[in-house]
Amino acid sequence: MALKGFTLVAAVAVAVSACTPKTDQSVDRFIDSGSLASKVKWGVYVDPDGCDTWIADDGIEGYAVARLEPRTGARVCSGVLPVGEAAGHNGGRSDPI
Repeated sequence: MALKGFTLVAAVAVAVSACTPKTDQSVDRFIDSGSLASKVKWGVYVDPDGCDTWIADDGIEGYAVARLEPRTGARVCSGVLPVGEAAGHNGGRSDPI
């Protein structure tokens, strides 16, 4: 009986969630609200494995995504910077941690 009740609740939750309005993910709605395209500054960080990581910062939130080769999906380890270094909008500097 409990499983049937859970299944019903889950089905209703899925149906209701489909009714929510779509949110524009390219706009920040927090304290520093506005267009992310004009606020986010991108850079590259080299992780301990020597591979590149795209990093971004809009002043409040930070983002990090592994840099991947578009055709193969393999990680890019370019050697453009020493391990633990970052370069981008405001130049490069060592990881302070």
